[in-house]
Amino acid sequence: MLTSNLPLIQVNDLGHGYTMAGEEMTVLKNVSFTIEHGEFVAIIGPSGSGKSTLMNMLGCLDIANEGTYLLDGQDIRKLSDNKLAQIRNQKIGFIFQQFNLLPKLSAYENVELPLIYRNVPYKERKKNAIEALQLMGLGDRMHHRPSELSGGQQQRVAISRAIAGNPPILLADEPTGALDSKTGTEVMAKIKELNKLGHTIVLITHDLSIADQAKRIIHIQDGMIVEDRGNDA
Repeated sequence: MLTSNLPLIQVNDLGHGYTMAGEEMTVLKNVSFTIEHGEFVAIIGPSGSGKSTLMNMLGCLDIANEGTYLLDGQDIRKLSDNKLAQIRNQKIGFIFQQFNLLPKLSAYENVELPLIYRNVPYKERKKNAIEALQLMGLGDRMHHRPSELSGGQQQRVAISRAIAGNPPILLADEPTGALDSKTGTEVMAKIKELNKLGHTIVLITHDLSIADQAKRIIHIQDGMIVEDRGNDA
């Protein structure tokens, strides 16, 4: 996996808020951190801590009111909506709590779809989709629809979709939140395996037992970072 000499993620003095019923609500305050290529970082915090808002910023789904966010050296605040959409498609693999699979498409078709949007040639996207599904242990399930798969298998399809385009960052939002503990453990093992293969993982969670499997933990509370520490995962 190709990397540059720049940090993958540089967040400096990020601040964000909105107005509700005439009252100013601050969600993020002076958030700063750097994530290097190949790291496995968990961002943990309780409900209302600002971690979901921060996830939206990191995923280029929203733009902060204050501060800077450099993704692979690019200043996200200076980019057009079309360019942001392109970055989301090419540089960020999203893994969601609810899988977000299209029910009428097979596992293979769900994984292939973002590659079609990227105009990847047929032979290349077929190869990438099949390899991603096989890596997740789904080589014999690729023609099944989501309704024919277990929750754990659906999440592994979602992970396959996230990695098929080989993006530099995988952003996982509560990836085990909809799974039972046994299946969640299996999914986390796959995520750790991807990190060993060189993927940079940023995992958003409220669960300390999940966060504790990362190599670094950033704790956010009341919109501020209260702890940023290495972890012997």
